[in-house]
Amino acid sequence: MMTSETTQPSPIKRALLALEDMQAKLEAVEAAKHEPIAIIGIGCRFPGNADSPERFWNLLNDGIDAITEVPKNRWNIDEVYDPNPDVPGKVYTRLGGFLPQVDEFDRQFFGISARECVSLDPQQRLLLEVSWEALENAYCRPEDLSKGLTGVFIGICNNDYAKVIIDERGRKQIDAYFGTGNATSIAAGRLSYLLGLKGPSLSIDTACSSSLVAVHLACQSLRQKESDVALAGGVNLILSPESSIVFSKTRMLDPEGRCKTFDASANGYARGEGCGVIVLKRLSDAQANGDRILALIRGSAVNHNGRSSSLISPNGPAQQAVIHNALNNGKVSPSQVSYVEVQGTGTSFGEPIEIGALEAVYCRNRSSDNPLAIGSVKTNIGHLEGAAGIASLIKVVLAMQSNTIPAHLNLKELNPYIDWQNLPITIPRVSLAWPNQNTQKFAGVSAFGFSGTNAHLVLEEAPTLNFQSAQLDNFEITERTHHLLELSAKTPWSLEHLAKKYIDYITQNPDIALADLCFNANSGRSHFVHRLAIVASDLKTLKEKLIAFVEQRQAEGVFTGQAASLPRIGAFFSGDISSALTLNYELYKSQPVFKEIISQCEDFLNKYLAFSLLDELDGKQDQNSLIHQSAYRPILLFVLQYALFEQWKAWGIEIAAVMGQSVGEYAAACAAGVLSWQDGLKLIVESSGLALRQEMIEEFKLMIKDLKFSLPVMPLISGSTGTVVTDQFTTLEDWFKHLSKKENTQFMTREIVGSKLEQQGCNVLFEIGIESFLSELNLHKIPQLKHLISLNYSSNNWKIIFDYLAKLYVCGTQINWKEIDKSYFRQRISLPNYAWEKQRYWVALEDDNTEDEISLSKNISHFEDLIKNLASSPELNADEVAFLPKLAELLKRESQKQTPDEQAYSGENITLKAISRKAEDIQSWLAERIAKELGVNASEIDVRVPFDSYGLDSVLAIGIASAAKQYFNIEVTPMLLVHFPTIETLSKYVSEQLEASDLEVFEI
Repeated sequence: MMTSETTQPSPIKRALLALEDMQAKLEAVEAAKHEPIAIIGIGCRFPGNADSPERFWNLLNDGIDAITEVPKNRWNIDEVYDPNPDVPGKVYTRLGGFLPQVDEFDRQFFGISARECVSLDPQQRLLLEVSWEALENAYCRPEDLSKGLTGVFIGICNNDYAKVIIDERGRKQIDAYFGTGNATSIAAGRLSYLLGLKGPSLSIDTACSSSLVAVHLACQSLRQKESDVALAGGVNLILSPESSIVFSKTRMLDPEGRCKTFDASANGYARGEGCGVIVLKRLSDAQANGDRILALIRGSAVNHNGRSSSLISPNGPAQQAVIHNALNNGKVSPSQVSYVEVQGTGTSFGEPIEIGALEAVYCRNRSSDNPLAIGSVKTNIGHLEGAAGIASLIKVVLAMQSNTIPAHLNLKELNPYIDWQNLPITIPRVSLAWPNQNTQKFAGVSAFGFSGTNAHLVLEEAPTLNFQSAQLDNFEITERTHHLLELSAKTPWSLEHLAKKYIDYITQNPDIALADLCFNANSGRSHFVHRLAIVASDLKTLKEKLIAFVEQRQAEGVFTGQAASLPRIGAFFSGDISSALTLNYELYKSQPVFKEIISQCEDFLNKYLAFSLLDELDGKQDQNSLIHQSAYRPILLFVLQYALFEQWKAWGIEIAAVMGQSVGEYAAACAAGVLSWQDGLKLIVESSGLALRQEMIEEFKLMIKDLKFSLPVMPLISGSTGTVVTDQFTTLEDWFKHLSKKENTQFMTREIVGSKLEQQGCNVLFEIGIESFLSELNLHKIPQLKHLISLNYSSNNWKIIFDYLAKLYVCGTQINWKEIDKSYFRQRISLPNYAWEKQRYWVALEDDNTEDEISLSKNISHFEDLIKNLASSPELNADEVAFLPKLAELLKRESQKQTPDEQAYSGENITLKAISRKAEDIQSWLAERIAKELGVNASEIDVRVPFDSYGLDSVLAIGIASAAKQYFNIEVTPMLLVHFPTIETLSKYVSEQLEASDLEVFEI
């Protein structure tokens, strides 16, 4: 016999176990330090209209040179240009890589006031839009990220807009927003603030290496678990000539405006602008979440040149060291790397040093049969300075995905100061297939700042494509016959143009899977007020319905609506069971919640009644089937109703109140929490009077005695009395007494059901039953009920279900698409980004006669759309069509003129009249005043929309409160705009204060 002593491990054994445990922990820590970081999303704006990863790749793959002359809206290049670099105050090049319309921004989307926007650096504006696009590309919704730790790491080293403001208007025009609008430190902070991200937030300036250093720091933050998700990238805009003048004096710019990297004529670089942002996760987290992985960052490193020949001179040993460190950090050998995206600014001094570093690290033991390929994106778009590194990184990711290294431009004759003949290095002058096709792809990316800070990253191609994981549970699932696409936007214009983007996308991608398109659009994007839902069976039909929406034509399966708030849904469980009962096998096979309840009910009924639910609901019953017997049908109805209720609940349908009719009261009581659904099933079996299995009778009686009734967790309206249940049901006798009332089945009319649920604040009526009892309800008789969803279970296909989901979506419900598609394979794909509704926000010229600094113009695309539509109109002749471009120009000029609402308040004319105390008149004054503070038209202000949605902050609140206090002669403080956050609520407060005052108030 064993004693307790003999069962205990010996001290040596315990010591060995402790050592093994410690070793496992150390290995886990070491593995975490080197865990690959997954790139799961990309957003970008680069020269050459490369405003998406797809367009950027097309530019690279087509070998496009995106360098142009300085745009006329930046500065007058003729006044600043002189080919002689020694002329003071001049630049010796006219060219660079530029972005279009950098003065335009969708401020309403981000809730920034027009007044603040004028002082807001366009780099910050650009960063907001591109970061949002990167998150969309990653299918990461900010509302989800705000629940965890999301870091923001942004490289930014220029600040031209502050110079523009002061040069145009002088110091007198510096306002309260100038500081936050132009401080580079705010670039990352504003992004974190507006998106609600709570992880580390850093703006980084190491000159040309800023954005690659930002990516390195983001990877470190993820590995140290400071962040669970990270946004990393950089931004650069060239808005004034001063920096170009400085670089001209240091002879850093190429006179011909090109980066001629590794060419014999290389003589400096071309300045460029752009923005790139990537979304990062730890690989293990990305795989667990089913994210689409674009590439992996295996290792990264940062160092400094230290004491060199000069502050801005490159340092070969430092470059070698940073590359070595990045490889070691990623546990990658140099021989595995087949391509390096180099710094390559195009200077005859720096290029031999960089090649020397590459030779020392990557070319040792490398044969000429396996050369290292190198190239530089700067030959396409210029040197993006603070955003240069992220542009290089994105190029490499796209090249890996396309299995192609794009051509390196501007290379006619190799740099003679480099011994190319003895180097196993190749520079692709045309696009070429990625070398070593049978091995995993690895690449390096370098960025060396003239601050002396160097960065190098080692990238690996993505692992096998990820799919939405499916819980198949050993049964076959066929793809659905129909799918639902949800689109939304913050304005009607953006929704229409988002639909146009999807039309173009489908045209260009005719082989895309409809299921993948809908799943990605529905589950990975934020949902806004203006909504569109389309039910379709194939891509062609979806495209036709999108076109119908854009053309404002009615079409079956197209639903639109505004979702200002979540709807309050009232569920009605009808008791009619005259139709044939069948099981929705599509739901049973594909939806785990529905299947679980049906399966448990099947087990229970088999055990106690010798009755197979699945056999009876297979749709093959004859006249002798039990399903036709009146005693069985209520049981079947209950099971189907409650299973449907729980399934719709799992899909995101939140019920606010319930009501039942006849047999439907059982399911309603369970839905309200009065009974568990298991007890509800026992109760309805008890009430059926059916004979139990002989051996189960005693056990069943004990279960019935133990039934537990609870108070409702939501309003439960009695089907017999029409009143809200409070504590009527505490015992079994109470329940059967309630059901025995004869008026129970006679009480209901459609209007009574609707009005009772409307009294509970419900504005959507959702019927769950076999027959559509409420389908003929006239909603006009109940004004607060806006929508009726009558679920006719006998029509149990996906088209009907999606029609209901579409109706619920457009009235504000958030559908849980990951739950709906849980049992299907879904692949992550790229989809169109949000359609920005932009306006122009720029500091006004010094000689502008208006006193307000805000200069607005409608988005150019508005006019382009208008002109395009008019040009195709049969009502215009050729001469009239020819006049349209001139008309567009006139319209744009007119739109840039300020309206009276946008002009500064003069306040000189004195009139005397009594102020109205009516709420609507107070609302009108507040709307005018708030519009003036915000810098918009009063027509844009909705009295029910919260002030913060318009970008109203403490600065603006002080001005509004001061003006209101003076105008109404009552106490109005900025905090009142917090307590009363809309014009509607604030006007009621002001009206009440005026009524309480004995003073007669006059307007002066």
